[in-house]
Amino acid sequence: MDATGLPDGTVYPILRRLERRGVLEGRWEAEATAKREQRPQRRYYALTEVGEASLAEVVERFPTLSRLFAGDPGEAGDPGLA
Repeated sequence: MDATGLPDGTVYPILRRLERRGVLEGRWEAEATAKREQRPQRRYYALTEVGEASLAEVVERFPTLSRLFAGDPGEAGDPGLA
């Protein structure tokens, strides 16, 4: 997977596990869209209410870490210089 640098065999099992636990909800895009664009169907994921609550808890417990993952490392400071 380009975005994470992790192989597909790592990312997709994690997504399926999160889906089974009720944290994520996955849905396939319309088959017609994939056919029109001549590619396989994509699966889209969204947080469920349980996932939203879990995310809020993590953000509250680990504010610096959550800012880093949110793409705003400037507010968190440079951890390499701490």
